[in-house]
Amino acid sequence: MTLDLTAELAATRLLAVIRGTDPAAAIATGTALLAEGVRVVEVALTTPGALDAIAAIRAAAPPGSLVGAGTVLTPAAVADVAAAGAQFVVTPAVVDSIGEAARRGLPVAAGALTPTEAYAAVRAGAAAVKLFPASLGGPAYLKALRDPFPDIPFVAVGGVGLAELPGYLAAGAIAVGVGGPLVGDAASGGDLDALRERARSYLAAVS
Repeated sequence: MTLDLTAELAATRLLAVIRGTDPAAAIATGTALLAEGVRVVEVALTTPGALDAIAAIRAAAPPGSLVGAGTVLTPAAVADVAAAGAQFVVTPAVVDSIGEAARRGLPVAAGALTPTEAYAAVRAGAAAVKLFPASLGGPAYLKALRDPFPDIPFVAVGGVGLAELPGYLAAGAIAVGVGGPLVGDAASGGDLDALRERARSYLAAVS
């Protein structure tokens, strides 16, 4: 059965984006986030050892949580992340990996900014559209984009801090994707206790 990524994101409203410089720290970050109750995490392939991190986080993940791969650009990368156990794929743009992931039954949140890109992403097989970088236009832009595309599930990603989060949800995002404001430097060896505290704040904001 194919995972319904859209339903999962709409239920949890939060996607944690792990992008760092240290493989062990990325794994520790993912497991800490899941332990705090974050249910959907992605590891960006720009993180060293990302495939091993995805496999390790997936192995430690509690039931009901999802571990995916971000910055997946090519069909070859889709094969790699599928082998590592990624349950979904995220892209920064409308790229060749979308169709390949859809063909494999791996749901995709595809990056798009303009109306043309959002429509193209869905036509290519994306389950959801990652509005990126969301901070460029803010919640008002998301609302304007949703008017002609009420059936496209949008996830706002890029510059979504705690203060901005309610605005995006009110504008119709099914979820927000948060990297730096949530993860901080944890995936590069930073403070995990501070990470856990931020995770609790974000979970409270979306609950």
